Amino acid sequence: TYTLVETYMAGGYHVNHLDLYRLSDPEELEFIGIRDLLALPAITLIEWPERGEGMLPEADLCIELEDRGDRRIVTMRSENAMGNMVIKGL
Repeated sequence: TYTLVETYMAGGYHVNHLDLYRLSDPEELEFIGIRDLLALPAITLIEWPERGEGMLPEADLCIELEDRGDRRIVTMRSENAMGNMVIKGL
């Protein structure tokens, strides 16, 4: 089963997880109510954000996962002051 948007609670925070892999056009985000979703006070995690280009705001933090067989490499890059705060808090 494929779900474009999953919402849940984690650590007392509202979390939105968007998986845009199967999105064929960024305009499709309007049909799921992306503006309303992003207006909520929540952590929003987006996989395949390039598929929503032009419809998504700038990221605060970019996280890349790389599979190296026996281990995974996580790279985090801050895009603004909010991203800096998140990284400093880790």
